[in-house]
Amino acid sequence: GQWDQALLLLVQMASARVELSTITYNAAVSACAKGGGQWTQALGLLAQMLVACVASNTTTFNAALSACEHGGQWTQAMGLLSAMACARVDADAITYSIAVSACEKDGQRLQALALLGEMSA
Repeated sequence: GQWDQALLLLVQMASARVELSTITYNAAVSACAKGGGQWTQALGLLAQMLVACVASNTTTFNAALSACEHGGQWTQAMGLLSAMACARVDADAITYSIAVSACEKDGQRLQALALLGEMSA
């Protein structure tokens, strides 16, 4: 798939001492989301960003949330929402839409409704 090629490219870039940026990581996390919900890899990339002191943003978290959604990991998605708040990254309508979808796909309707209430507050 494309996600494994994206991860390989990141490794090659790092080996060649190319500075990895927020945009570079966002592309890789997004590839994980589009690759059938490679959520563990997406969360691993978020962790790498933290260790490497590369700033994450709403796009980064939305891509990771999407990977969790596609991977059927609603609890991980809720954890990411909390992590966003801790990192002082603003959630947007897309963020909540993905999180609500992740909850609904796993039958967590009450959690989805709570998120919708949070969004309108």
